[in-house]
Amino acid sequence: MSGHGFHVHGPHDHAVEHAAHGSDTFSNNIAVMTAVLATVGAMFGYQGGATQNDAALFKNNAAIEKTKAANSWNYYQAKSNKQNLAELAMVLPGVDPEKYKTDVARYKAEKDDIRKEAEALDKKADEWNHQSDTKMHQHHQWALATTAEQIAISLAAITLLTRKKWLMMGAYAVAAVGILLGVFAWLHIDPIGALLGAGAVAAH
Repeated sequence: MSGHGFHVHGPHDHAVEHAAHGSDTFSNNIAVMTAVLATVGAMFGYQGGATQNDAALFKNNAAIEKTKAANSWNYYQAKSNKQNLAELAMVLPGVDPEKYKTDVARYKAEKDDIRKEAEALDKKADEWNHQSDTKMHQHHQWALATTAEQIAISLAAITLLTRKKWLMMGAYAVAAVGILLGVFAWLHIDPIGALLGAGAVAAH
C-alpha cells in the first residue's frame, strides 16, 4: 500500500537495499548478483508463460480438428449405410439390379473421398497434440529454471544477512543450474529424455 505510506518489501529487498547503501564489496557483489538473477528469472518466467499459452492454443486447435474428423467419420458411416441399403436392394426379388448399381458405385467413390478427408483431419489433430505436448514440456523446463533462480535469490539474501561464503557458493551453484535449465529449454533439449534414451541403448 505505497500510496498510504506503507509498502511491504520482499525478504531479499531489505538485504539488497542495505547492501546498496553500504561500502562492503562482498555485500555489493551479492546485491548485483541478486539483481541479475531477478532479471534472468523474469525472462525465464515470461518464456514459461508464453510456452504455456502456446500449448493451450495448440491443444485447442487439436480439439477443433478432432471434431471435424469425427463429423467426417459420421458422414462416412452414413454413406456406408446408404451403400449397404443399395446393395441389399440389388438382390431383392423383382428389382432391377442395374438401377442401384450406379448408386453403389457413387457411394463407394464418395466414401473414399470422405475417408481421405477424415484421415487427414485426424493426422492434423495428432500433429497439433504433439506440438502442444512439446510446448508444455518446454513450459515445465522454463518453470524449473525460474524456480531455481528464485531459490538462488533467496540464498543470496540469506548470504547478505549471515555473510556465510558457503551460502554464496550455494547461491551461485543453484543459479548456474537454473541458467543451464533455461538454455536447455531455449534449445529444446530434454536432458532427462536424452539420458534415459542413452541408458536404454546401453542396456541393449
